[in-house]
Amino acid sequence: MTAKQSAGLVLYRRGDTNAIELLLVHPGGPFWAGKDEHSWSIPKGEYDKGEDPEDTARREFCEELGSQPPPGPWIDLGELQQPSGKLIHAWAVEGALDAARAVSNTFELEWPRGSGIVYEYPEIDRAAWFDLAAARYKLHKGQVPFIDALASSLEEQGIAGGEDLGSPPG
Repeated sequence: MTAKQSAGLVLYRRGDTNAIELLLVHPGGPFWAGKDEHSWSIPKGEYDKGEDPEDTARREFCEELGSQPPPGPWIDLGELQQPSGKLIHAWAVEGALDAARAVSNTFELEWPRGSGIVYEYPEIDRAAWFDLAAARYKLHKGQVPFIDALASSLEEQGIAGGEDLGSPPG
């Protein structure tokens, strides 16, 4: 069986102190309602064999945030295998987005399971900007290496701005 594949886009900006900040999304629905630590994600979604991962990343960004992604240039952050076995390929791009105005698509879910009652939930219930240290705490553990890849790429480009890019201690 082939592992599921997802593609996503990490939006980053330079905050008030020139520190790099990432836009993360929190999944909607009852399972995630009370969860915060390591519950956030990059905007992403699954694609099928033959679909272009970059096109998928664009589509999912738009579906989850209600806005087109910036045109680029995009930074290829590579592919990570998640603990579930899913593969995520991600890119990063600098841009601005008002997280409070993010509007997500919705999905239907029977809740509680087996009740016969179906509710409609937003795929993403909120979006927010986080500095890299906070993003490490919020992001699903399997996606944290994308932060390292972005920090490394920005340092190579001389975009670090002098701040700590949130590298793990050690």
